[in-house]
Amino acid sequence: MLKHFLPDQHAKSIFEITPESLKENGVKGIITDLDNTLVEWDRPHATPRLIKWFEEMKNSNVKITIVSNNNESRVKSFSEPLNIPFISVARKPLGRAFNKALHEMGLRKEETVVIGDQLLTDVLGGNRSGFRTILVVPVAQTDGLITRFNRKVERRILNWFRKKGMIQWED
Repeated sequence: MLKHFLPDQHAKSIFEITPESLKENGVKGIITDLDNTLVEWDRPHATPRLIKWFEEMKNSNVKITIVSNNNESRVKSFSEPLNIPFISVARKPLGRAFNKALHEMGLRKEETVVIGDQLLTDVLGGNRSGFRTILVVPVAQTDGLITRFNRKVERRILNWFRKKGMIQWED
């Protein structure tokens, strides 16, 4: 059961993930979380650096869909100015939103990666749904109440993986 929490990859930030590295692994699409993955949970809009990252992906024909547990107004106000498809109130780690995003992108699971900052939602949901997963370090050091609880659980799981030699990266 704990293996469902183990990401396939780890990155310090979304910016370590390049179109070239994705294409080398046959990836044509990204399902990404929003809050604390792309920007801080309380930042309403994309940063210039993130806009450039989105453009690089688009120019390399890598499709992106934002899948967030946050409400529609938050996700829509972030995604629409960027012209990026989104699914809000996703109920991750349940698989329905991941599969909907996959269908809307017109890709196969083996061509798609799930990127997020939380083991209990993004990685668990992506792994259980059969996707490759990349865990990124959270952009912000602060979280909402539910996420603070999740982080405590995640630290215990990550420590267990470290002790078993299943991960080598640092927090």
